[in-house]
Parts: sequence; C-alpha cells; structure tokens
Amino acid sequence: FVAWYPITPSSSVAEAFIDSAESYRKTADGKQNYAIVQAEDELAAIGMVIGAGWAGTRAMTTTSGPGISLMAEFAGLSYFTEIPAVIWCVQRVGPSTGLPTRTMQGDITKTHLLSHGDTQHVLIIPASPEECFEFGQTCFDLAERLQTMVFVMSDLDLGMNHWSSNEFQYPTEPYDRGKVLDAEALTKAGKFERYRDVDGDAIPYRTLPGTQHPLAAYFTRGSGHTEKATYTEKSEDYKNLMDRLARKFETAKKYVPKPIIDTSANSKVGIIAYGSTDFSMPEARAQLAQQSIKTDYLRVRAIPFTDEVKSFIETHDRIYIVEQNRDAQMKELLSLAFPEYVMKIQSVLHYDGLPIDAVMISDAIMKKEKR
Repeated sequence: FVAWYPITPSSSVAEAFIDSAESYRKTADGKQNYAIVQAEDELAAIGMVIGAGWAGTRAMTTTSGPGISLMAEFAGLSYFTEIPAVIWCVQRVGPSTGLPTRTMQGDITKTHLLSHGDTQHVLIIPASPEECFEFGQTCFDLAERLQTMVFVMSDLDLGMNHWSSNEFQYPTEPYDRGKVLDAEALTKAGKFERYRDVDGDAIPYRTLPGTQHPLAAYFTRGSGHTEKATYTEKSEDYKNLMDRLARKFETAKKYVPKPIIDTSANSKVGIIAYGSTDFSMPEARAQLAQQSIKTDYLRVRAIPFTDEVKSFIETHDRIYIVEQNRDAQMKELLSLAFPEYVMKIQSVLHYDGLPIDAVMISDAIMKKEKR
C-alpha cells in the first residue's frame, strides 16, 4: 500500500512504483493486489500508511523534507504504539522551500529524532541505485521485525538524476513479517499481552485485525498504556514502556545494514561518509594518497550505529565526517552516540546544493592534515 502527496523531488518514487505495480503486482487471474492513494496532504498520507500497517499491510509513503516536518506527530504515534510503517525521504535543500531542485543531506538529525518527546527512529541510507532497490525490501523487513517506523534517507542526487547502474538483483530471501501471532500460535501460547517483552529483545508480539481467536484483540492507543495495552497514567508503567523502546533501538543494531569499510590503507586517518557522497570518495582518497595522506574509509548505511562504526572511530587517530549539510548533522549524532571520541572527530561540510565532488573533499582534508 502506498499513500503519497506530490512533492519535489520524491514524486518520482511513487510514480515509478505505480508503473511497476501495474506490471508486477497482480494475481494470476489479473486482479490488483496493491493499493495506491494520492492523499490530500502529507498528514493524510502518513495517517493512511500507519492505519494500513496496523491492519497488517506493508505500507509506505514517499516525501521530502517539508513533508517530513508535517509528519512529525504521526511519526511519534507509530513509534509509541509500535506500528510498522515506511517513509522514503528524498532529501532536498532547506529550510522552508529552500532549493527544491538541489540536493542535500539535511534531514538526518531531524528525521532520526522526529516527533515530540523522546523518540529514536531507525534510518537506512542508500548510496546507489542498486542499494535503493535492495533497501526496498530491507526497509519493510525492518519495520515489521522491529514494529516501528523506518525511514529510508535518499537524496535528490539519487532520486532525480540519471545514473548508470548494474542490473538489479532480485531478492531471494523471504519477507520477514516479524512477531505476528496467528490463531494457532495464540492457542499454543495460551496468553497474549500486546506490549510485553516475552523474549528479552524488547520486541513484543502482535496480532492482526480479523484473527479468529478470543485472545487476539487489543486496544491500540497513543496515550500511556500497560503491557496489556490498557490505559494508564502510572509513572512506573510509562517509564517501563519508554525504557523498553530504548532497548528495542539497541536490538535494531542486529538487523540494520552494516557499514561498508575499507581499511586497506592501514591508516590512522579515517573518513566517514554516507549516501551519494560515496561516489566521490575513491577519487578523493586517491588525491589524498598522492599527497602522502593515506586514509581508511567507512560508509554509514544505518542508524542506530553498529559496533563496527564504534570500532572504526576507536582505532583511528583522526576521523573526518564528510557530509552535505551546514550543521554537521552526522557528526552530531556520532558525537552523541560515542561522546568519548568526540575530540578526534572533525567535519568536512558541503552545502551549496550541488553534488559534492572529490576535489572539495581532498582539499578540505589536506588543509586540516597539514596545519
């Protein structure tokens, strides 16, 4: 299910899905097994997606930075009530209308912490057309496995420009629907409490509407709730719930895409980048090597950061975070995650709306290295 509202530069994602669904999302007798709704605005779109996710349908919307801003309250609902949903964000230059046809990586911090109160959303960050295709299944698997909203953070450079690409490889792994109890499983369990952590991984079990079993029903509420899904204003219940959601974010580290790492230079200088910035990195590193500055490289592909990211920072004397925004958003999140290493992290920033190039990266790092 896709609900969307047109916005540059993300409309092409929904439009491409519409074209593909016409060809591939039909049953043997020719009936459609998909639904697409152009909503009246972004709020309606994400509300429909969350409703469809609650009903057991894989559902998504596609948007850009202004749409993300409008979806903040609903994002909190998905996080707090643990309803799977996917938002595919094609980032453009902001704030406000900004430069709607230019590229940026300016929505990382806002999206990760989107909504009021304490939230931590899962982000996955593709760097190529191939990864956009691969993450098309990954994002839904994560949303249902973790029972939460998952954001795919693309950007205009990937979302609107023309690219050469290897042929996409269709996934062979089955869908991961996560912890869904059917009638048979409910009978075997003999007990069901929607928000109880049964397995110790902070992910509860869920049922889908229409499950024919007396234990299947529960209330879904955006206000305080107990493990049994009943209403509560007790401080202890609320704190226990929020602590479990934080633990679930830690569990997500086992499932999100791991970073891509190249330590062949065996250097004490490390570079971290993400998204479409990756395409400039081989040339930038070659330029640095010509100046006798050898570098190792890590590409972040997801938040939460996995242990590999921490180890990379830990084992290098200097870390340069290359990103396409003014406020060093990825550096900020890495510093929050690993405060003990904040003094070794420096920024290389690019935010004129054009795709980052290799010379800009290598020149900035050379200046810092030769001080």
